[in-house]
Amino acid sequence: MKPFFLSFIPLLVAVDAIGVLPMFISFTEGISDPGRRRRIVVQSVLTAAIVAVLFLMLGAALLRVLGITVEDFMIAGGLLLFVISLRDLISSDKTGLQIDPDTVGYVPIGVPLITGPAVLTTLLLLQDQYGMAAVLPAVVLNILFAGMIFWFADPITRVLGSAGTKAISKIAHLLLASIAVMMVRKGIVATILQF
Repeated sequence: MKPFFLSFIPLLVAVDAIGVLPMFISFTEGISDPGRRRRIVVQSVLTAAIVAVLFLMLGAALLRVLGITVEDFMIAGGLLLFVISLRDLISSDKTGLQIDPDTVGYVPIGVPLITGPAVLTTLLLLQDQYGMAAVLPAVVLNILFAGMIFWFADPITRVLGSAGTKAISKIAHLLLASIAVMMVRKGIVATILQF
């Protein structure tokens, strides 16, 4: 039981469901149909879980075969998040720049916001320390916890109102841009330190 808890806590921090919630609200703010929002939650949880489990099973070997490092993931994920956040921050007209609601659950919410470079890196480290039996249930439970938080995003949105949601959207995208820059910076620094 101890290896499970020692795996669960770092993954809880890596998934950061509370931190991702404002971004989830921002990406889904134009979707009024509760059923559609719930489908996005299911999409994001399934996508994040499938990617995390597959990476846990095949990640280390696949990265070695392809010559891809975790730092490469950090840089690519950071660039993707930066582009998404920048488009919202500089645009006053969101209609042409809105992310496709049919795929928003897959990208960017499922990957890389829930299962991103931080989770993938943590999975690699924890698997070496505690093994698959402890890490697999820990990551799945953390992703389900994120889904549960997103499931109740509607009541939170109703409390905030339209103006509050838009304010959180802008703040979230500013934070997302900062997180993206941090991911790219850490990826570049880690790459340089390898030489």
